[in-house]
Formats: sequence, structure tokens, C-alpha cells
Amino acid sequence: MLDSVGIGDAPDAGEFGDAGSDTLGNLARAVGGLTLPDLAALGLGNIHRIDGVPPASEPLASFGRMTEQAAGKDTLTGHWEMMGIIRERPFPTYPDGFPDELIERFERETGRPVIGNRPASGTVIIEELIDEHLETGALIVYTSADSVFQVAAHTDIVPLDELYEDCRIAREMLTGEHEVARVIARPFVGEPGSLRRTDERRDFALPPPEPTALNLLQDAGVTVTAVGKIDDIFSGCGIDYVTHTHDNADGCRTIVNLLRSDREGLIFANLNDFDTKFGHRNNCEGYAQALMEFDAFVPELLDALGRRDVLVLTADHGTDPTTESTDHSRERVPLLVYGRALRSGVDLGTRETYADLGATICELYGAAVPDAGESFAAEIVREGP
Repeated sequence: MLDSVGIGDAPDAGEFGDAGSDTLGNLARAVGGLTLPDLAALGLGNIHRIDGVPPASEPLASFGRMTEQAAGKDTLTGHWEMMGIIRERPFPTYPDGFPDELIERFERETGRPVIGNRPASGTVIIEELIDEHLETGALIVYTSADSVFQVAAHTDIVPLDELYEDCRIAREMLTGEHEVARVIARPFVGEPGSLRRTDERRDFALPPPEPTALNLLQDAGVTVTAVGKIDDIFSGCGIDYVTHTHDNADGCRTIVNLLRSDREGLIFANLNDFDTKFGHRNNCEGYAQALMEFDAFVPELLDALGRRDVLVLTADHGTDPTTESTDHSRERVPLLVYGRALRSGVDLGTRETYADLGATICELYGAAVPDAGESFAAEIVREGP
């Protein structure tokens, strides 16, 4: 899961304020072209026009794009849809901050005052409020265009375990009409003027409301290993093993090590740097560099695959760094499917829902298929021995 690497062209983008958003296409134009030869060889340029990424004459992977049907463009909504849950009602958002009664209850239960309570960029609001935070020990609470309740604190003021517990308190509070998708712990370090968020972020998400494709895989005896924030996104549901990672590089190393180990089953990994470090900060150069670094990792990833292994590269939404907005963008997402035992170069077209992916994975493993989505396994599996 290349978090936020959208590929534009969502038919309802205008309804979300995202008309014209195209993370890969706009980014490529902004930096004078992307150099992604290994992703190009798989077929990334066959999906969509991306300056510097030409279509491959014989793509190594099957390729297409997927359209989100759920009512939202946040992390939970995208990941859940891929695993068979299409949410019809959007999670609540708070463009004016959270209601006073919620904040007052949070203050009572945590024993700390709250400052902030408004939509903001995390890196900006901690710099703005750092002096008050250091003086009072108050928790910095903020949100965004997504359904998130974010709690930031300097680790010298609020120990990490306490911050996590405060977020658990918020998670238990935020139910019913205030069923926020995620509570996020945002620890940071440093001095005023040079503050830095650490990689000890934790997401406290709502559990899926019903079994997902991950549960169906487990029912069929398939082991599910979560890498990165996948465990947080699914609240541990349908997951056997968990490895939290520090950044994209750590995530890539973890994936290769798992492939070369004797552990079988599904490896579900999220590489989050594209979104948090670059998309939300409108950092085009950084985003482009992160993509090139991942592209350089692709040969090692392919080499680690066994004869019957299947690799899927996709995303959960967009975060176009070229727009004025620093929020997620409503986009279609790329779909690249590679395996030595699979057909190559199959045009999978534009899928009507992200849920086609979960249905396909389940069919490939011989598990029951979720009600949502249509499997494309028959299109990619070779006939005969």
C-alpha cells in the first residue's frame, strides 16, 4: 500500500472539493517528470499519463486502476473498502473543532487541559502552541478535513505511555454521533523553532463493523501479517502478526525479510511516508524523491518473491501535493499485480470499487469471497500447469 499515491480522475472528485487532483500526474508535471524505471517496467505508465514514466510495450505486471465507492477519502475508508467493507455514511468531521462538552470530558478524564481544538497542520500547530504547552502541560488537540482526533505532546512533558493512554480515553469517548474514524497520538521532540514529530505515532481506529477479507482469509487457514500501520487501521481484527515500522525504508526491509522467511500467508504492508511526510506538507520534491527511492527498491522486492508469490501495489486515496489543500484527495488509485505464475500485461481496466482487490486475494487463496467486489483472479491466473 503506497499510502496516498493516487492516480487522479475520480468521477466524483468535485463533490469532495478535489476537482483536478491527480497526485502522480500533477506531481510529475510539477517536478519536470518522474524517473521511475522499475515501476514503469511493471506498467505504471500504462495506467495513466505520468511525465517521465512511459507506457511499457510489454508490462511485467497486469495493470489497472480502482475507484472508491465509499463515502469518504480517509485512510480507514480506503483500506476497509479494499477488504470488503464499503461505508455508505461518511465519518464525522469537525471544521470548527470539537464540541465543548467533548473537550471538557476529555480534560476531566485525562487530568490535563486542552489547547488548540481546531483544524490545523500538525507541524504548524505544535510550533504555534509550544510555549503554552511547555508552560501548562496541556494536550494539543487538533483535527483536519479527515475524521481524526489528533493529540500532540512533547515527550518531555507527556510520557509516551501516558499519551497513548490519553488517546485510548478519547477512543472510548468518541462513539455514536461522534464516531471519529481515528484517534492519533502525535508525540514530538526538540526545542521551539526546531520541533520534530517522532516515528512513535499510533493510530487508535474504530474496529471494522463486520468481518473483512482478512477474517475470511484467517477462516481459510491463511496467516495475515500486518506491516506498518495496518494493524492500527483494522484494530487488530483479522491479523495474526504485527510489525510496526519507522519509515518507508524500514517497511521495505521488513517486507523483504518476511518474504525470505519461512512465514506463509498474506503480508499486508502500508508505506506511509508519501502521505505524512510529503503529501500533507505539499512537498513535491520530497514526494518525488520518496517515489524514486521506492522504485529503486522494486528489483530487490521482485527478487525476493517466490515462484507462487503475488505482489500487488496500490494506494488508499490521493494527497496531491501540488494543490493548495494539504488534505487527502478523492482519486482513483493504481493497481499493479505481478507474479511469476501469473499472466503479465493484462489490462484490468478501471475497477468500480477498491473491494475488487479483497475479493481477488480471497479467491487466489481459496477463501470465501466478501459480498462486496468482483474478483479479477480469472483474468490474471494462467491456464494449465
